[in-house]
Amino acid sequence: MSEATAVFIYTTLPDMDSARRIGEALVKERLAACANIFPGMRSIYEWQGRLEYDEEVAVIFKTAPERADSAEARIATLHPYEVPAILRLPVEHVNAPYLEWLRNHTAPAGGS
Repeated sequence: MSEATAVFIYTTLPDMDSARRIGEALVKERLAACANIFPGMRSIYEWQGRLEYDEEVAVIFKTAPERADSAEARIATLHPYEVPAILRLPVEHVNAPYLEWLRNHTAPAGGS
């Protein structure tokens, strides 16, 4: 597998307000160039010995590999779940114009 040119960070949240709040924070803080929010997801999982059926909101954050650790830490800090799912997915190829945009929007403010 080649080195990632970008990273997706996937998480699920209980509602749109949480998704919007965390998405806005990461984009404003330049930890993610974009947050894609997918409402209306249904999840089935076991929690504390019981099978749970919940509506959730999935979010995919798009970021640069060198910002991924900080982005994950920030998501964990803001996340309302006791045990949040925060999954990092490497992206091997991104079209050049989009990659340039992503890198420009995840570079620390005031330079790299």
